Amino acid sequence: MSQTRNDSAPTRIDHHELDDISPQNASTLEEASSRWVQGESHRTRASVLVGSAILQLPIWGFAMSYGVFQEYYSDNWTLKGSRSATGIVGTTQNGVMYLSMPFLFGLFTKRWARRRQTAALCGAVLMAVSFILSSFSTEVWHLVVTQGVMAALGCALIYSPTTLSLGEWFTTRNRAVAYGLVLSTKNIVGSTCPFLFRGLLDRYGFRNALRIWTGMAAILAIPAIFLIPTHPSSLSSSARHTTKIPWKFLQHKTFYIYSVAIVLQSAGYGIPQTYLNTYAHEVALLSQTSATLLLTLFNLPGILSSSFFGYLSDKKRFSLSATTVTAISAISTALSTFLFWGLTSEGSMALLILFSITFGFFAGGYSATWGGVINELEREAADSNEPIDPGLMYGLLNGARGIGYVSGGLASVPLLKAGSINSGNFAYGTTYGPLIVFTGLSTVFGGWGVLWKWKPQQWKRLLHLL
Repeated sequence: MSQTRNDSAPTRIDHHELDDISPQNASTLEEASSRWVQGESHRTRASVLVGSAILQLPIWGFAMSYGVFQEYYSDNWTLKGSRSATGIVGTTQNGVMYLSMPFLFGLFTKRWARRRQTAALCGAVLMAVSFILSSFSTEVWHLVVTQGVMAALGCALIYSPTTLSLGEWFTTRNRAVAYGLVLSTKNIVGSTCPFLFRGLLDRYGFRNALRIWTGMAAILAIPAIFLIPTHPSSLSSSARHTTKIPWKFLQHKTFYIYSVAIVLQSAGYGIPQTYLNTYAHEVALLSQTSATLLLTLFNLPGILSSSFFGYLSDKKRFSLSATTVTAISAISTALSTFLFWGLTSEGSMALLILFSITFGFFAGGYSATWGGVINELEREAADSNEPIDPGLMYGLLNGARGIGYVSGGLASVPLLKAGSINSGNFAYGTTYGPLIVFTGLSTVFGGWGVLWKWKPQQWKRLLHLL
């Protein structure tokens, strides 16, 4: 009886058959395989970029539009506690988010890289629970805890691991542009959400508005998280067993120069986001619709400026250093504050629009310069033959921004109390005068790093002019 061969069994290959594969055919196979890998990599990067863009809504939508809630709380007061304390909620939320990022970036850089998507999903759940709880608030401190702290931690848990993956999928050559595109999406969110929240608040009140927002944010966040896989370089066995984090960059003064600049710029940047709506309604006597429009115009220019400053930071066509690009953003922001916001008065809609657009463009693009900052720090590390982790660096820069937000928020309450009540023709003579001066001064120092790059002869020329 003949034994039938199983078709599923491995087929024996004669060595002579292998000899029939010509070098040309082998080269063609290698090229095809390389094209397939590159195609898969391009598709994955596109997926990461799309997922990161979608996540900007649940992460930043509320934080960038808090001025609408601040105005609503002031006009429809139903809570127990100080009305002025509600201004702390927005700056606290931004501050907690940014302050937690250095720790979260450090945790998920290598050793916990496999848990990035799980952590982001947990963050989405925490964010949703926090906003639901805040809808039952009866006192101001309830809002501070739920919106300012808990929701902020949830959003940071989404942002940190997914942004790490974004930075790993895009190399030094195009990382700043990728950051810029995602930040542009963030500003699209900041431009549309004020009107979304205004409509929800006017129709449903703040409690139901928060519940509707929770559903929208959760529905978008969860599928977007799955679009952002962890880069294979962080999943390798060598990466997982890496226990030491490279801290050599802490010995370089460049890191501290940029960190201090970010702290100072962020202290002033968060103030218009919180108080511009209230100023327009109470001092300039504009309608609620006009006040909401200003907040939209504040965020709208960032759509272009984030990509623009990211492009400048990549130094492909323009040979501009990171310090020069940050100085352009910082000085222009300060001029906008002093010349436009400070000179507004009752009914100054045109000047307030001009302020919102110019401040939003130059201040909104400041964080897009960080890609160039990281590239500069990487070059310094390479020159010294030192290891450096770009993801950790980005987290630490975000931490510096958090310190600035918290500092600006804490300073805003006594600054408002120090202001005069309509003692002049311009905004400088109102209760918001000290806030405006503080905003201008703090943002201009966001570009102070350029002074450290000056050569001795440049300092001599400046002293001669003085």
